[in-house]
Amino acid sequence: MSADHPVDPTPSDAPSPSAGRTRPNRADQPVDPRGPRFTAWMTSAVLAVVLVTGSWRLLAAQAVIFALCAFVSLRLNPYGLLFRKAVQPRLRPTTEREATPPLRFAQGVGFAFALVGVVGYASGFTALGVVATSAALVAALLNAAFGFCLGCEAYLLIRRLAPAHRHQTS
Repeated sequence: MSADHPVDPTPSDAPSPSAGRTRPNRADQPVDPRGPRFTAWMTSAVLAVVLVTGSWRLLAAQAVIFALCAFVSLRLNPYGLLFRKAVQPRLRPTTEREATPPLRFAQGVGFAFALVGVVGYASGFTALGVVATSAALVAALLNAAFGFCLGCEAYLLIRRLAPAHRHQTS
């Protein structure tokens, strides 16, 4: 893993989220880091159009994509599907992989900003919509252009600062 693509800091001896399942869940498997960067470019384009048009409906559609990725599976992202079907087959294979929990957390952060933006635009409080959408756009552009996932870094920081779960026996 490169420094630009954080890995989930879960110890290797910890049980995986899919432990005990008969088949591993593809949604829990690490992903090609080029996919999230491609997705960030697509998201950046959508958010830029929202800023130009003020369309709360387009921002709501992006919020749905964020929600699906954060709360269901990254594999439901239509931009990711486009990457997997049209772009990835044309690229050289890579052994580099990125853990999905930080990516899903980042999608949840994007969802929160998009939701605030939708409320702002739809209620006529355009300044709120512009600020929330701009913040999401900056985060998406950081990931797309530099491979720096702000939401992923926040996830890792929270994981480091959170108290360790202690197993208590009765």
